[in-house]
Amino acid sequence: MKKIIVACLMLTMSASTFAQKFAYVDMDYILSKLTSYTEAQKELDKVSAAWQKEVEAKMKSVDDTYKQFQAEQVLMTEPMKQQKIKEIEAKEKEVKEFQKTKFGPSGELFKKRQELIKPIQDKIYNEVQKYAVAKGFDFVFDRSSGPSMLYASEKMNKSDDILAALGVSLKPAGN
Repeated sequence: MKKIIVACLMLTMSASTFAQKFAYVDMDYILSKLTSYTEAQKELDKVSAAWQKEVEAKMKSVDDTYKQFQAEQVLMTEPMKQQKIKEIEAKEKEVKEFQKTKFGPSGELFKKRQELIKPIQDKIYNEVQKYAVAKGFDFVFDRSSGPSMLYASEKMNKSDDILAALGVSLKPAGN
């Protein structure tokens, strides 16, 4: 009797597995087609480049100060040398702190990315969820998020459907 119940349960479970519908989208592809995303990315790149130039200028100043110290240290007393070394180390620490506040894990660039990109991603995720519910998909995978999918039939790619739902025209550039 137990064997029959176990067999019935296994058949039920395997039948429900076959009834599930899967689809995938390619978030990188979708994002590349959204002008709002490419504009946000350009703004992030511009801000990042400006901060990087500032970091490089500050580091050059530290390097120049150190080179000057090396050239003049033979004329300095030991207390003067120690004082100058402390000044150089303080400047270097200041640059590293600046770099951390701009580019660190919770730095200004991360916050700016959250401000500009997250609303776009949320809009896409909401559209994917609405699409999946409307079309009866049980699972929708993101093809661009790494090697989590070993095979994907192109007919299951629903990226263009999501772009159409977002109002993005997919006409070829020449037409």
